[in-house]
Amino acid sequence: MWGLVIFTGSASAQIAKDTTLNEIKVKGKHKVSGDVRLNDFSPGQKVKTIDSATLQQYQLQNMASLLSQQVPVFVKSYGFNGLATLNFRGSSAAQSEVLWNGVPIQNAALGIADVSTLPVLFMNKVNIVYGGSAALWGSGNVGGALLIENDAPVFDTEKHSLSVSGGMGSFSQYLGGLKGSIANKRWYFSGNVFVQTALNNFYYTNAYGDKVKMANDHLQSAAALLQAAYKISDRNVLSISAWYQQYNREIPPALFETYSVKNELDGSLRLLADWNKQTGSSIWYAKSSFIRDNVQYSDDAIMLNTNNTAYQYYQEAGWRKQFYQYGQLLVFIPVQISWINLPDSNTTKQQDKIALAAAYDYKCFQNRLDVSANGRAEVINNQSIPLPGADASFAVTDWFTLRANAQRTYRAPTLNELYYDPGGNPNLLPEQGWSEDAGYTVKVKSGDFTIYQDLSAFNRDIYNWILWLGGAIWTPHNIAEVHSRGVETENYLTYQAGKWKFHLGINTSYVLATTVNSYIYNDGSIGKQIPYTPRYNGQANIGFTFKKLTFNYNHTYTGYRFITTDESEYLLPYQTGNLQLMYNTEICHHSLQLTGQCNNIWNEQYQVVAERPMPGINWQAGFKLMLVK
Repeated sequence: MWGLVIFTGSASAQIAKDTTLNEIKVKGKHKVSGDVRLNDFSPGQKVKTIDSATLQQYQLQNMASLLSQQVPVFVKSYGFNGLATLNFRGSSAAQSEVLWNGVPIQNAALGIADVSTLPVLFMNKVNIVYGGSAALWGSGNVGGALLIENDAPVFDTEKHSLSVSGGMGSFSQYLGGLKGSIANKRWYFSGNVFVQTALNNFYYTNAYGDKVKMANDHLQSAAALLQAAYKISDRNVLSISAWYQQYNREIPPALFETYSVKNELDGSLRLLADWNKQTGSSIWYAKSSFIRDNVQYSDDAIMLNTNNTAYQYYQEAGWRKQFYQYGQLLVFIPVQISWINLPDSNTTKQQDKIALAAAYDYKCFQNRLDVSANGRAEVINNQSIPLPGADASFAVTDWFTLRANAQRTYRAPTLNELYYDPGGNPNLLPEQGWSEDAGYTVKVKSGDFTIYQDLSAFNRDIYNWILWLGGAIWTPHNIAEVHSRGVETENYLTYQAGKWKFHLGINTSYVLATTVNSYIYNDGSIGKQIPYTPRYNGQANIGFTFKKLTFNYNHTYTGYRFITTDESEYLLPYQTGNLQLMYNTEICHHSLQLTGQCNNIWNEQYQVVAERPMPGINWQAGFKLMLVK
């Protein structure tokens, strides 16, 4: 296992405190999110915040690229610009949540989110929450969550902005974006547009050892995000958001296929209305969303055409109350209704979730001890589930903080797992269990040096784990019990020398996720690693900032991934090296930001998923011109 070494300063953990020279003073936790559940009711939860500089470097890329290079979370990618899902601490893709401004945006039928379709350009805040917290985020939050957010509206007549972005890269890749906002004392409007096209015709080595060009891998995508807000009064704001995107991609042949004419067209519409009002020491809020995900798949070689649409309503109303100086209460009611129409049987299948949730946070000993207790009573299709949890942090000294977290986890089978035809299994049992994690954070600033170290140890037992198995027809099965445990480290060192700032770091993840018991007779899985869960995963960064120039070398390592439950087949480990440059300047009194990235500079031949080759060395260059600020 990798030792406790140094991680880059490109992201900061939630526990980090403001510091002064020589003596570090605790000044209160920095608000990393617009969601009070994360800011004020998760003191013992490990949270990773991607800083604004890193978001700017990856502004023309998708969330899958950012996370795979900068966060020790395994991103299961089915090829360049292919489907990409998250694996938190040995969890499955369906056990990982993705929330946009507090609303879950996983496909209502599949229960997963494709992070390769999420443009970084649209996001102002990105947080990664490690470990389950079903009491706060709802059933289904087993492994962790990705929280993506837009900034709150700013009502100021002087705050107008307009920027244009563009880029190009290997394999005939072209990208463009437009972003702007306008406001006065009552109204706020903003808009984002992003378009992308790529042939993705890179060379790879086929099953016979020949070097061939990837075929049928053309990508075209377009997305738009519009926001409007109205300030009813000084502490009373109503806002609406509309996000539509279309992702048209050809699916290239796997290594065992001679050719492919497969195509997939994904279209997503996400609508959100949000109301927030503050009265004295209380805050009232409500949000209502509608999401429609459409997936059209075709394979002319076998005359196959499918069109599947999933729908989701999500409503939430809540009240937060501050009691004196040290205590606060949050009570909220979330309602989630998901449904799909099955074309073959002309029937509708629906899943309803309604819950009453509460959390109480208490601080004492001059805010050094922060304890939060939370609970949720959730009803899923007339079945009641209690979901308790608690977490805490304690600043032992001004530079050393401990934390701990324990939560009950629960996930009902998705609509696809129950009813997909062919392959759905209506007899599936829900996944449930407990998860615990604990860790510490050290942050010391001495002279021109800053040292940061964070360590987390976690443990999770899940019963009735759901796993898809099969050949021509895949079917989900419960495999009894899976035990996940491991250690994560994040560490970095920075040194300031005049106008130079150097950083050096590594973060690591060690995960054992093994089957303890199985309902499937003689499947050989007992004591074996869950498929597509690397035991070792990590990233290293080294670089500097000088005046307006930033340079970073990023190195990633992903260990063995077993692709069968009995560990009889596996994929070899792989490493990639990536160079990143960013330069900020001015042209005609307008801010100009130039970015460049060269990925896989060592030209590693590798697969993240079996039979799906990834590209060798490739590059991307881009710019962002601020026209109005």
